[in-house]
Amino acid sequence: MELIFLGTGAGMPSKERNVTSVALNLMAERNSFWLFDCGEATQHQILHTQVKLGRIEKIFITHLHGDHLFGLPGLLGSRSMSGSTEPLTLYGPTGIKAFIESALSLSGSYLTYPLDIVEIQPGLVFKDAQIEVSTLPLTHGIASFGYRIEESDKPGTLDAARLIAEGITPGPLFQRLKSGESVTLDNGQIINGQDYIGPNQKGKSIAIFGDTTPTELGPQLAAGVDVMVHETTLEASMAEQANSRGHSTTHQAAELAKQAGVKKLIITHFSGRYDRDECQRLLAECRTIFPATDAAYDLGVFEI
Repeated sequence: MELIFLGTGAGMPSKERNVTSVALNLMAERNSFWLFDCGEATQHQILHTQVKLGRIEKIFITHLHGDHLFGLPGLLGSRSMSGSTEPLTLYGPTGIKAFIESALSLSGSYLTYPLDIVEIQPGLVFKDAQIEVSTLPLTHGIASFGYRIEESDKPGTLDAARLIAEGITPGPLFQRLKSGESVTLDNGQIINGQDYIGPNQKGKSIAIFGDTTPTELGPQLAAGVDVMVHETTLEASMAEQANSRGHSTTHQAAELAKQAGVKKLIITHFSGRYDRDECQRLLAECRTIFPATDAAYDLGVFEI
């Protein structure tokens, strides 16, 4: 599982950064990619990555500002023109359905695949045996949401070395024991697989924030996650300006990461006033409060 940052800029693109989008690589887990936000030219950025349009299973939009949304109609159309027939589910705030239906209708576009559009409310928005996704509202002037992605715990590993030490020969029995079954050996001995399986392995967890000022629901959304992705539009000294425009600073993102007890913070959504070198200064500001911070950059890949 890894995050691929397709755009890390705020408001408008620059020579170094496209506007916001991040892909979650779930190829190993479910043979698909999930996309969070889809600013203008996201599909151009995708061309430089391992992301395949036909393998995008879900798209989650945090809010309806153009720098998070305007790449979506083009991407949906290109996915169709590439011949994909795999279903796609789109999640976003109220209004996302009208936006997409109008864009596709007025442009005479067609889709070769089923598209399900879900207008979200706070709480659980998706769950299956592998992953669940929940959302909470943020504070940004228009409806803006953060998404929490939690992978189900995985079964513990079979202690093969212990079984072999006890004289049990590797083979088909091991697979049954790994499934937790009880098996009877040729000598009549009964072996309970549960006795040889280690504790469950904790699933991965991620919190991806949309644009927001500091909000009281932030610690709940990010509590204890492995990775928190949060905007740091401006430096710490510009808090009044950032907050008045519905955004956060370096120190505010880092304080949240510390309060929520996350393992890693990845900062993104940088104002165009900062080039890549200056973003290192923003990173340093975060690290004074929360050392386990990295700065995203376009086409950057971060393993979870």
